[in-house]
Amino acid sequence: MRNVLVACFSATGNTAKVAQKLAKLENADLFEIQPVQPYTADDLNFNVPDCRANREMQDETCRPAMVGKVENMEQYDVVLLGTPIWWGRETAIIDTFLDAHSFAGKKLIPFCTSGVSGVEKAAEHIQSLVGADVTVDAGKRLGADGSEEEVRIWTELLSL
Repeated sequence: MRNVLVACFSATGNTAKVAQKLAKLENADLFEIQPVQPYTADDLNFNVPDCRANREMQDETCRPAMVGKVENMEQYDVVLLGTPIWWGRETAIIDTFLDAHSFAGKKLIPFCTSGVSGVEKAAEHIQSLVGADVTVDAGKRLGADGSEEEVRIWTELLSL
């Protein structure tokens, strides 16, 4: 049996709900990726070109400060990594999380909660950030509500 960590960033609560279901189903530890400066509704108003989220996603080098980090990351074999999808990929704070930890020899499995965008570009970008010695799975887009049944079926397919 593998040691699994579910790590997620959730701007509106949807990704956190799915992450909690995954952690329960996989008997995994849960780590919530939290920004030092929490996001407000104005920060997430993508219709405003200069909102915080848009500014962050336009800057590939943006790494918002994060509260804490995972202690003893070396104990995990698999990390299920949850994120909303902004501008077609993972959020900038996920990149902060990736930079803050070593994933050498681990398997990363991204998942997102999105009504429209898939996780494919996020998985590709994550692979480019963590390097070739980390296996990054194609991942899964789950519905915003991430029903218990949908999450259970996916975890059974993962065979962790």
